[in-house]
Amino acid sequence: MATPLHATITNTLRQRIRGGQIRVGGMLPSEAQLCEEFSASRGPVRQALAALRDEGLISGGQGKRAVVLDAVPAQPFESFLSFTRRAELTGHVPGQRLQEIAMRRPEPEVAAALQLDQDELVVQLLRQRLLDGRPAMLERMTYTAAVGRPLFDADLDAGSIYALLAARGVDLHSARHTFDAVAADATDARLLDVPEGAPLLRERRLTTDSGGVPIEVSDDRYRPDVATITVTNTRSTRTAML
Repeated sequence: MATPLHATITNTLRQRIRGGQIRVGGMLPSEAQLCEEFSASRGPVRQALAALRDEGLISGGQGKRAVVLDAVPAQPFESFLSFTRRAELTGHVPGQRLQEIAMRRPEPEVAAALQLDQDELVVQLLRQRLLDGRPAMLERMTYTAAVGRPLFDADLDAGSIYALLAARGVDLHSARHTFDAVAADATDARLLDVPEGAPLLRERRLTTDSGGVPIEVSDDRYRPDVATITVTNTRSTRTAML
């Protein structure tokens, strides 16, 4: 299936911004120039520019030349849960290597987060994530038994676990993300190719279903020289500034 022209224009411009060919503060070519370059009408060009504005990469519109605001696209809820999708959005090739999957009793803090008794079983995974073939992140994920059991029969080296669970109808509704810095332990050091004690960016995630019931907790540790996270906040309604 051929890629739509507007998507081709979006991807090309996104890569130019990310690669520094058009720097933050710089202007994109005019609509007329983009039409000529891509042999396109104004419709696909305007769709592409609208997509880049939605990602927070550019400003402009209504006759004004687009100006680059950022080099990292903003990410919707679905892609924020998925390392694979985040990598693709930012122009990298994602990869993964499952290290372990097991059903066991959870640690006390994990049981508390999932609102389980400590003698209930959970499914735990340890998975190495790659960007362009380089170790980038280590996932330690814990799922309630009902959600996690099907993962034993899945190819967890094939891509996004989030996408796999969503395709199976799992109700992944909300996620709370907490970021801090931690020192690499022995497992981190071995699988991320860093010295033990090296600083890592940690993302702790609690995912709940639409009823607010916890179904997953995750401790993801990133090499800070390989992966970065940008969060874009947008105020959608007017609020009083106190």
